[in-house]
Amino acid sequence: MNEVSLFRLYALRLVYLLVAIGLASKLVPELTQRDQPWELMQGVVTCMLTAFGLLCVAGVRYPLAMLPVLLWEVLWKTLWMLLVPLPQYLAGKVDPTVYPTLFACSLVIFIYAAIPWPYVYRKYLRGSGERWR
Repeated sequence: MNEVSLFRLYALRLVYLLVAIGLASKLVPELTQRDQPWELMQGVVTCMLTAFGLLCVAGVRYPLAMLPVLLWEVLWKTLWMLLVPLPQYLAGKVDPTVYPTLFACSLVIFIYAAIPWPYVYRKYLRGSGERWR
């Protein structure tokens, strides 16, 4: 079976929609009600999250075409959890400021559940790449 089920497509659409709504609730006020310029990293983070949110809006319409966006989200959050809070936990010295981000990143489990992993395997690991010439 090469097709992704309709249920899985709707699960992906739901994930894209929830991410877009969640980001919009945080970013729209930040974008529209600022009274001074952002510091460098705050500007970078805000612009990257805004771009991600807009790509998630496109994912509601094109869930498979925008799948690399969710794969990027899964990858960075998983890496962050493995490389930042896990070593702190294993060393017995967890910085309390990590907890809010850890909670937010742990929600990635829902994205893991929605991604059609057999499709990802067929498309990105077994499929032929784009031509070079």
